[in-house]
Amino acid sequence: MDMEAQRYVWDGAIPLQIHLHESDVATLPAPPPALILAPRIGYLPLLASHLKSHFSSALPPRLDTIWFEYKGLPLKWYIPTGVLFDLLCAEPERPWNLTVHFTGYPGNILIPCEGEDSVKWSFINSLKEAAYIINGNCKNVMNMSQPDQVELWRSVLNGNLEPYRRVSTKLKLGTVGDEYAAKLNLSGETDFSGQVKAGRVPVRLYVWSVSEDFEDLEDAPQIDSWDKVSYINRPVEIQGGEGGRCFTLHDAVKSLLPEYFLDKSLTNEESLTVGDEHEQRVSSEDASSDRKAEEEVENSSEHITSCYQHDDAEIKLVRIQGIQPKLEIPFSWVANNLMNPEHFLHICVYLKVPQANTMS
Repeated sequence: MDMEAQRYVWDGAIPLQIHLHESDVATLPAPPPALILAPRIGYLPLLASHLKSHFSSALPPRLDTIWFEYKGLPLKWYIPTGVLFDLLCAEPERPWNLTVHFTGYPGNILIPCEGEDSVKWSFINSLKEAAYIINGNCKNVMNMSQPDQVELWRSVLNGNLEPYRRVSTKLKLGTVGDEYAAKLNLSGETDFSGQVKAGRVPVRLYVWSVSEDFEDLEDAPQIDSWDKVSYINRPVEIQGGEGGRCFTLHDAVKSLLPEYFLDKSLTNEESLTVGDEHEQRVSSEDASSDRKAEEEVENSSEHITSCYQHDDAEIKLVRIQGIQPKLEIPFSWVANNLMNPEHFLHICVYLKVPQANTMS
């Protein structure tokens, strides 16, 4: 991973203006909102201690699990803050106005969160899953020493890149070969730096499909329900582009959305995955073997059959780490330079699709 690009990812932050929900205001007048510069690679529940301190004079005596909402939509705590912002704000809103709750946790929408510990184990489990996708096993993650595991998590928690680099290099998750420099080697051989080359890229794709057209991002409809977002959790295998050209970001998105982009040139041996809450199981116990990680990948890759066919889907927006890369960019560069610390590439896509016609 390019050092400058990695620094860009780690330094990325979103200005938040967080309001205490009126139902949690126990004393008047209501407190002013909290202004926080939140790391893109961080997670909203990790702001709990700061917010409790800021709103302490107004909070009721009995508090529940902290949770956040944006325009009435409860925010999924295990999705990185930057990804939530990229997905929910087509036209970037700065500062991003969120509402925090300390009571009334919506357990029918959000899976349970027990604070930092839940976020930590969600992160570690994602790292194990990424390792299995890349190397076929997660031994290097499983065999991390306790001090390394603590240092890795603390580096993410505090945004310290150098200690993260020291620990993450031991995991040997490697990089994807640069298609401009050489032909991609998918045999699992070792490159000159000793890192294992990866042919499979762990990807989490968040797709919002709309039927109405819009020219300006500020006119894009609002996401008011998670039912309107398809969450696709599956690897992308880098393939040779058509006519010898490089495999692009556009190719990767099409391979993840075969029911929108019917392209016979792209093989689709693995089924499309639409994620659900069970894909984000949070455990405080270490997985006992590679089979555990394999089951996590298999469980997040259930076979589905689309009952609709879309012939004229149009990609309106692709956003990764707050930028809108050109679709013609080599996917190897995107994978190497814009991934999150748990080695997943999070891609937000806005699709315009015609009204679906039921297939017979």
